[in-house]
Amino acid sequence: MHDEGLFPLEPAPPAHRGAAPGFETPSADAPLAVRMRPASLDELVGQEHLLAPGAPLRRLVAGGAPMSVILWGPPGSGKTTIAHLVAGADDRTFVAMSALTAGVKEVREVIDAARRRRRSGGAPTVLFIDEVHRFTKTQQDSLLAAVEDRTVTLLAATTENPYFSVISPLLSRCVLLTLKPLDDDAVRALVRRALTDERGLGGAATLAAAAEDHLVRLAGGDVRKALTALEAAAGSALALAGDGTVPEIDLATAERAVDTAALRYDRAGDAHYDVISAFIKSMRGSDVDAAVHYLARMLTAGEDPRFIARRLIIFASEDVGMADPTALTAATNASYAVQHVGLPEAQLNLAQAVIHLATAPKSNAVTTAIFTAIADVRAGKAGAVPAHLRDAHYAGSRGLGHGIGYRYPHDDARGVVAQQYPPDELVGVDYYRPSGHGTERQIAERLPKLRHAVRGGGAAKAGEESR
Repeated sequence: MHDEGLFPLEPAPPAHRGAAPGFETPSADAPLAVRMRPASLDELVGQEHLLAPGAPLRRLVAGGAPMSVILWGPPGSGKTTIAHLVAGADDRTFVAMSALTAGVKEVREVIDAARRRRRSGGAPTVLFIDEVHRFTKTQQDSLLAAVEDRTVTLLAATTENPYFSVISPLLSRCVLLTLKPLDDDAVRALVRRALTDERGLGGAATLAAAAEDHLVRLAGGDVRKALTALEAAAGSALALAGDGTVPEIDLATAERAVDTAALRYDRAGDAHYDVISAFIKSMRGSDVDAAVHYLARMLTAGEDPRFIARRLIIFASEDVGMADPTALTAATNASYAVQHVGLPEAQLNLAQAVIHLATAPKSNAVTTAIFTAIADVRAGKAGAVPAHLRDAHYAGSRGLGHGIGYRYPHDDARGVVAQQYPPDELVGVDYYRPSGHGTERQIAERLPKLRHAVRGGGAAKAGEESR
């Protein structure tokens, strides 16, 4: 978007109504990503779930029944493109502002101008606010009345979860449209379109398959990145080519253009599984430097950061467990950061979590405990719940003996009472066997005392042998 906080408020001449600065037809020397913006909804790629006949997005662009819309999606998914399509309609006044620089004063000026136009029978006003999540609560409050009575039709764009970043009264007055990240096939199709379309390179250069793969991979779902890199690579190839020749953009040219080495990494192939395997094993082996290397390798190759975050959450319990209970907190916090901050900033959060997990004391006691218990359940060792533990809240349950004899641990000064908890078949069975690493060392010292107190120190029944 532009640096100006507010574009001109008064409607442009009818032939250019909606063509706010930055939203006119791009010039021939505009960046490739700008020139290749879809001219109609039919050219929009990757958001098929929003393009059905009669869907809110089509109605908004076509100028149907006015409705305020919040567009939520990652960078490069098409939010600004949709704003351009709305701006191109001649039956409305389009006003754009950026939440980075606009304030309550500017918002009220837009609303007052829209109200004057409405009273004089002028065209309805569409107000586009980019990065609306940057508006304060007061700034968002200033929109409520005008959106409510349709003085303006709000079109807001955000990369942040609107349930956290947009106030509830404003969110309830808008239709929320969630744009999905573009997948590799969508980015590839747009790169190929830019190569041949007269708005783009118009066939002035061709693109080798390896170079195309490189651009698509580095884009990470952001088509702007791919087209910016393509334009730079094409410029290099054309500068080296002779007059009248159509150069091919090879992998080396694409690499030089974006200053990033192509990695041998295929998110759907063997390298994907090899790298993530080495990543997990490096953390398990406490080699923090190798773990950070493989993290960097995945991030640079365009691996989905959500996939990495999921693996960290699993690892925190599978390989660290109770040896450092804060490891799971670190991993889940990194996942939250990926979801609500996004790349590139979230790579710092992922790196912090990886370093925490790699340097933490290790224990697989949690993993062993649950897998052994599941194996017993599947083998049929799942007897009746002891009567004193059964639900006693419904009428007639006491008559069945439910809850009778249950001892409330908090009534004991130690907080622990002797009482049978497992089914008869599993009395005395130990599933959790803590290691002597990290925090688990303290648990290993305390657990025998707990088990002795809970089990009453008496002989166990048939299943008393420990596993």
